[in-house]
Amino acid sequence: MSDHRHSTPIVRMEGIVKRFGTITALDGVDFDVYSHEVVGLLGDNGAGKSTLIKCLTGVHTPEEGQIIFEGQPVRISSPREARALGIECCYQDLALVNQMSIVRNFYLGRELVRRLGPLHWLDIREMNRQTCEALRDIGIVIRSPSEKVGSLSGGERQSIAIGRAKHFGAKLLILDEPTSALSVAETRKVLAYTQAAKERGLGVIFITHNVHHVYQVADRFAILRHGKLVGTYEKGEVTEEDIADLITGERER
Repeated sequence: MSDHRHSTPIVRMEGIVKRFGTITALDGVDFDVYSHEVVGLLGDNGAGKSTLIKCLTGVHTPEEGQIIFEGQPVRISSPREARALGIECCYQDLALVNQMSIVRNFYLGRELVRRLGPLHWLDIREMNRQTCEALRDIGIVIRSPSEKVGSLSGGERQSIAIGRAKHFGAKLLILDEPTSALSVAETRKVLAYTQAAKERGLGVIFITHNVHHVYQVADRFAILRHGKLVGTYEKGEVTEEDIADLITGERER
């Protein structure tokens, strides 16, 4: 159980409103995440989970409300700005390139380069070393950094994305349906990597439909329904059944 009383959240979203034409996708949502914790963000399709995350990562701009990052109000206008703050999002498709190696995916857009006068070339040896070290740091041992990402299992692909976020200084890690379509064994690995990221000081937002998976790793649960926050609950306050009922509206707060 996380104790938040004496710390500042990594991020606090206050009164977030987002409309698309006549549809209100988010209606005054408050949401926060602290370091060293996993927050499960739950809700049915259309509840507003993805829209909330897109407001946090600069894909959408809210009509009302504010985002406070590490105690300072911020305006996040693009995913690049979100990443510069330390917000990394691992979407379901992971933004990994199947035909490229693990190391090239790990450093995509951030390649290490060696220079000699007008010449410059990729420092593959150093990128290989750092990739293996960064993944080992969260408990992942890969066969070879030159292996193509397309040959990896779903759980291994998630591990690359999580390790990459941690290595490049992410403070807030957003996992979008990280266990969808994974086997039981692969799911167990991803949950372990999520726990490892939390233990190394990250705040983690775990977006999912699967209450059973997120219940194993989350410290708190924020539940959205029809664009409104139903409530935020500590793990000790609710059972898996309670959360399922809150998601569907069979139980109010």
